[in-house]
Amino acid sequence: MTVVLTILLVLIALGLIASVLLQSGKSAGLSGSIAGGAETFFGKKKGLDDLLAKITKWLALAFMVILLVLAVVE
Repeated sequence: MTVVLTILLVLIALGLIASVLLQSGKSAGLSGSIAGGAETFFGKKKGLDDLLAKITKWLALAFMVILLVLAVVE
């Protein structure tokens, strides 16, 4: 049981890392002012950012629940 939970925890952790890294960052500073013009011209992918935010939220919740279950089982 602990082996299965540990493997599931590692897979969720990798998914959580990937979902956080795929989200677009907040533009700040000089590079943000240069890239900000391109975002207004081409349009920002708002739907994708919302989807990644939801995926990150659910993966974080699953990570915490499985971590607590794993701590109680051991």
